[in-house]
Amino acid sequence: MTNFNDQYIRDLLKVYFIMGSNNSVLDPEHVLTEALKAGITVFQFREKGEEALTGSEKTALATKLKNKCHAYNVPFIVNDDVDLALEIDADGIHIGQDDGKAEAVKKKIGNKILGVSAHSLEEVKAAKIEGAHYVGIGPVFPTKTKKDAEPVRGTCLLQELRQHSIKIPVVGIGGITSMNAEDVMRAGADGVAVISEISLASSPFERASVLADAVKRGMQK
Repeated sequence: MTNFNDQYIRDLLKVYFIMGSNNSVLDPEHVLTEALKAGITVFQFREKGEEALTGSEKTALATKLKNKCHAYNVPFIVNDDVDLALEIDADGIHIGQDDGKAEAVKKKIGNKILGVSAHSLEEVKAAKIEGAHYVGIGPVFPTKTKKDAEPVRGTCLLQELRQHSIKIPVVGIGGITSMNAEDVMRAGADGVAVISEISLASSPFERASVLADAVKRGMQK
């Protein structure tokens, strides 16, 4: 993957699914397969928290899920773990504000997608200057998935970014469902990122399909 212009990244961000082995009751590979069939546009492997896999088990699952994504021509992003991303040749890495400087990470990963979590206008500007391809803004709504989540931002920061004409692809995250995804898109996001909305669904295919439809409606601004 070499063409990382803004429009390419915006297209990737539309339906952004995040999951680790501990985010789903069903088999993670099954959940991801169903989500891929339903049209998710990018997947992030986030193996963190209680009962998360480590070592060779984590690497094995990451490799299996990456191969599944590539079978559907969907990029595979690793959360935080640069060494893992390089080891399995992932398509990109997503880091938080406590995971090191984006500029330093970008030098390590070379020609891979770089996403950065941001919670203020200043953090977005810094991520852009340091070479991030996109930023994740959130939590937009209350979320139970991330125990140490930042305060809820609502859609205000998304709207603020657009008002300041900051040209960097943006994905909203945190408490987003098929019921509110349209609002997030209309506020200025290029896509929505979800975990439990798909990972905990009894039918990941159906839930991902409904979410994708909500995103499409929100794009008709």
